[in-house]
Amino acid sequence: MTPTPKNLRTYPPYRPGLKPAPMLPMSRAEMNTLGWDSCDIIIVTGDAYIDHPSFGMALIGRLLESQGFRVGIISQPDWQSADAFRELGKPNLYFGITAGNMDSMINRYTADRKIRSDDAYTAGGNPNKRPDRAVTVYAQRAREAFPGTPIVIGSIEASLRRIAHYDYWSDTVRRSVLTDSKADILLFGNAERALLDLSHRLAAGESVKSIRDLRGTAFMVTRNWKPADDWSEVDSTRVDTPGKVEPHPDPYEMKEKDPTACGTDGQPLEPKVMPIKLMTREERLAQQKEIRSRSVVRLPAFEVVKDDPISYAHASRVFHLESNPGNARAMVQAHGDRDVWLNPPPLPLAMEEMDYVFDLPYARTPHPVYGKEKIPAWDMIRFSVNIMRGCFGGCTFCSITEHEGRIIQSRSEPSILREIELIRDKTKGFTGTISDLGGPTANMYRMACKDKAVEESCRRLSCVYPTICSNLNTDHSKLIQLYRRARDIPGVKKILIGSGLRYDLAVRSPEYVKELATHHVGGLLKIAPEHSEDGPLSKMMKPGMGSYYRFKELFDKYSKEAGKEQYLIPYFIAAHPGTTDEDMLNLAVWLKQNDFRLDQVQTFLPTPMAMATTMYHTRKNPLRKISQDSETVETPRLAKIRKLHKALLRYHDPNNWEVIREGLKRMGRSDLIGNGPQHLVPRTDGTSAQINKHRRDETPPLKVMAKKFGHKKLRVGAAISRKRAG
Repeated sequence: MTPTPKNLRTYPPYRPGLKPAPMLPMSRAEMNTLGWDSCDIIIVTGDAYIDHPSFGMALIGRLLESQGFRVGIISQPDWQSADAFRELGKPNLYFGITAGNMDSMINRYTADRKIRSDDAYTAGGNPNKRPDRAVTVYAQRAREAFPGTPIVIGSIEASLRRIAHYDYWSDTVRRSVLTDSKADILLFGNAERALLDLSHRLAAGESVKSIRDLRGTAFMVTRNWKPADDWSEVDSTRVDTPGKVEPHPDPYEMKEKDPTACGTDGQPLEPKVMPIKLMTREERLAQQKEIRSRSVVRLPAFEVVKDDPISYAHASRVFHLESNPGNARAMVQAHGDRDVWLNPPPLPLAMEEMDYVFDLPYARTPHPVYGKEKIPAWDMIRFSVNIMRGCFGGCTFCSITEHEGRIIQSRSEPSILREIELIRDKTKGFTGTISDLGGPTANMYRMACKDKAVEESCRRLSCVYPTICSNLNTDHSKLIQLYRRARDIPGVKKILIGSGLRYDLAVRSPEYVKELATHHVGGLLKIAPEHSEDGPLSKMMKPGMGSYYRFKELFDKYSKEAGKEQYLIPYFIAAHPGTTDEDMLNLAVWLKQNDFRLDQVQTFLPTPMAMATTMYHTRKNPLRKISQDSETVETPRLAKIRKLHKALLRYHDPNNWEVIREGLKRMGRSDLIGNGPQHLVPRTDGTSAQINKHRRDETPPLKVMAKKFGHKKLRVGAAISRKRAG
């Protein structure tokens, strides 16, 4: 069994009696009001400061404050010089650097590598308040402001760049963010445990360079460093043996003759005779686990993976195989003459600890410095509640698994209900509707492996693909109970579910689908089949359309029984690895046959370290063993093809007709060009009047749909149909 971690509540406070600040200070004047002459820890973030547990800087800041640390916030500083990083003075312990709730490159650029017109995490939606690769830039400026002050980096940007990784925006494999930022230590995943342990040890006088034993941390060390003499190194090819890979000489390795290889006369030494010890199965497993706990897996070096797609795909596969905190080993990857060392992932928080984190005294509002400026991300979540973390789905295009892990961490029902009451009592503009009770998914709350020992030994990349694991508890009863008790809170009129729904789990509980359709859908429910074809779905690790049809049948049945007119809004991805032109065409035909006209579509964007990103970069499938001859993944990379795939998802838009016609002719499918109902696009664009008529006929006006479902406007991503508009 894995060791029992130290509970977050058990640390003695660093400054006993420190009272919670109304807002964590962002200026010297605010520090003076609090009576502070200095901050112990200063968090630098690429987001506007919103004091709410859905925003990383607030959650981490309030957690540290609860431990007796004075925490200041530098939000979206001017990175052109170090001046803004001196605003709060020198921190007594360290700078904590985060790009914000999103990777800064994903935040700033579209899938077409174009700069976005707005930033949801900035006051006024201003798109120019953070730099590219913000973690690196902020860390360098903080170091410049106060040389010698420890630099701790974290958040999703740091987590997803902790080893050598493919970078879509430069189309290259980049080094670990540790090398470029020159940070002292990186915290990845759910970092609460490591953060508190690190902070208290630094406060006790330990050097950041000596703290090397915390799970969920990464750091740079000298080549071949190990925590102790009894540690062993395992080459990654022993974890998952690839096929033939061309050898790559290591220019930094100093090979010496092994003195034990030969005798003094050049003859092999006699082998040592070792006694055989009979062991029980339990003893053998315990021994194996003890050996694993003191071993490190060496991944192919940065200098190798940057030029060799096969080695990159192999490293990606091994990295994900070593992601279960119950059995994961440390990993190491050479960068030049130094190593990037990754300790095993953090252990999940217990329910009591999750409650502790979310029950802290958040102001639940943006900092007053922003005045009346709107912050789009705040508008989206201010009436929602996060009930869990993690996802065991393993979708290859998603980074949740790499960041939050596969083990679900849930809050208790009382904690969730208390937050709803706080929203009712303290959040301005609340009219009685909770916009979401969810998290990474809507319906994984309190789901877990039935057997802890099985969970700790499992090396599956997904608990639900290709089939739902028989050891997975898919019971929805606790979630149903939560929904019912949330609805009973005085002042709450409606509880909506806005998080993405895992419908292959939902169909296992018709009672849940009934509860959902009867009480928690505002006319439209978003779900994410992502595609209709088996080829791309197999590369996404998503269920086939059979699950979608079963869910739709239940959803329609229970909506009708409730006397409600409600529809599903499916989300799809264009140009995902493993998708052919024919796959996208079949999806477009499916959309037309089912009368879906998508308002907004998504083109695949390769995020660092995701398995689908590996497919995109290497054209190899890391879901299987890697070799020169292993499966080649067809990957839409050319801008022309990606544009066609995206256009096919919006076949009804006249702006896309010419692109689609050219694509259909090239594919030999001119039979789908014409003016009949069986055709996908018309023969010509026609006059402006004809185009406008086509739009009127095919797509109901947004105002009509909005009025139909009682909304001021349709939510982004709404799928609209002529027949369903009635």
